[in-house]
Amino acid sequence: MAAKKLTPLQESEARRIAAEEAKKNKKTVTRSPEEIVTRKDRVAKAKDALERSSGTKGDHVAAGRSALKAFLRNLNEPNQPDDARFEALIEAPFKAPPKEKRNDRY
Repeated sequence: MAAKKLTPLQESEARRIAAEEAKKNKKTVTRSPEEIVTRKDRVAKAKDALERSSGTKGDHVAAGRSALKAFLRNLNEPNQPDDARFEALIEAPFKAPPKEKRNDRY
């Protein structure tokens, strides 16, 4: 048996009700003033690093920039990097990884 199709009015009403339900179930996160300051500082540092690294070249730059973009994209996720890891993330586009030492001599 085929499902009944909704009229445009019924569709819009269903969307409105679903939006209201989502609004009711939305959890609000309260942050302390220290957390707010830390987050703003980290966002400013990440954006500055992205801006400064836009002209640099190298294989490591693309990976570092994508990591910074992922950090900014996932800023509201609960798992955030600690301070040392964040500093490494900021420096990633500017520091070339160490080259492998090879001993190919025979």
